[in-house]
Amino acid sequence: MTTLTYVYADSTAVLGPLATYAEPHCYDLCSEHAERLTVPRGWEVIRLAPDPESLRPSVDDLEALANAVREAARPREGAPEPANEVGRRGHLRVLRNPDSG
Repeated sequence: MTTLTYVYADSTAVLGPLATYAEPHCYDLCSEHAERLTVPRGWEVIRLAPDPESLRPSVDDLEALANAVREAARPREGAPEPANEVGRRGHLRVLRNPDSG
């Protein structure tokens, strides 16, 4: 994926690494659409090659993923128990089939 940024004042479209935050005139594109990009006549396209090392998951990325999984698995305080729950194992629940009456 890449981020397309239009610089209207310079009649330029810049395709670069995926942006980490949203800005006006920026659009995220898949590889196929980035390769097929065309711009108005008279405009210039600048294609910035990403640093190959930046494409690999960092330690921070992996830690953030692990924290998100832990948070999702943590039981919520004060969350009502479903009436059709018949068992639990960790963060997984066994629910009664509503059709079995």
